[in-house]
Amino acid sequence: MGSNAMSENRLYEQLLSALASNWQSPNDRPEETPESTLRALWFLAVGKPRAVQRCDDTLPPLSEPAQERLAELVRQRSAGVPLAHLTGRQCFMGIEMLAGPEALIPRKETEILGYGALRLLRELVASQGQATVVDVCTGGGNLALALARYVPGCRVHAADISAEAIELARRNAQYLGLAPRISFAVGDLFAPLEGVLAPASADLVVCNPPYIASHRVAEMPEEIRGHEPQQAFDGGPFGVSILLRLMNEAPCHLKRGGWLAFEVGLGQGEPILRRLLRHQAYSVIEPLYDGEQRPRALLAQRR
Repeated sequence: MGSNAMSENRLYEQLLSALASNWQSPNDRPEETPESTLRALWFLAVGKPRAVQRCDDTLPPLSEPAQERLAELVRQRSAGVPLAHLTGRQCFMGIEMLAGPEALIPRKETEILGYGALRLLRELVASQGQATVVDVCTGGGNLALALARYVPGCRVHAADISAEAIELARRNAQYLGLAPRISFAVGDLFAPLEGVLAPASADLVVCNPPYIASHRVAEMPEEIRGHEPQQAFDGGPFGVSILLRLMNEAPCHLKRGGWLAFEVGLGQGEPILRRLLRHQAYSVIEPLYDGEQRPRALLAQRR
């Protein structure tokens, strides 16, 4: 083993120990461990940013400036800066996307909604040849982009109240080569789509809404509330303000037989499910569960 390789091995062990010494595992991002984090930062230090899920390759050699850069990146991560903000990358539903402080970092639990919506969309396109999708509260566009990527026979319209989030979503669409098939608009829930879509013309409405109760925001980990936009997770006094609006407003935009698919927070699934069952606009209701059999997304078909 050469002296450079030995030096890099020592550096790797030192930095891994530094990360592990105060490691707090992000429960919503199980793919991040001290080892995978160090590998992602290593690639970043040599100018090859990639999502943590894509760092299985052999680590490249480090120049002296890159070693200094890597040590600084480890310091920033140890101080609580999210890994996805450092790398500018995060995988969602198997697709590497751009990430940043403009929007929520895509989470593993949102893939429950994503794959449920993907199943519905594939069925719609198989039966009718094409489909129109609306994604509100799109954030960085991860749901809209994944659906467009996996189902070529769909056209997607995405909106978010944050202009910064929409700018990130637009960059993501360019990054993935999907810009011609997705339109983006800034505004509150469905409002910016008025005049863009005819009433009752969507086959599928998807949404990952803010659903944390306002009084619980201060209790969230500093890594989330200190680095990600509050309006993306603050769901009002009881955490259901946007959820209730979504259920009531979506039928005006859905075709008969179209579907609403949305994520819910822990503990919200059962009460929101009961509301959907009582709602006059919906017929078939399907909950989607996490690994602990807790409802984390709901699918509702318009009558």
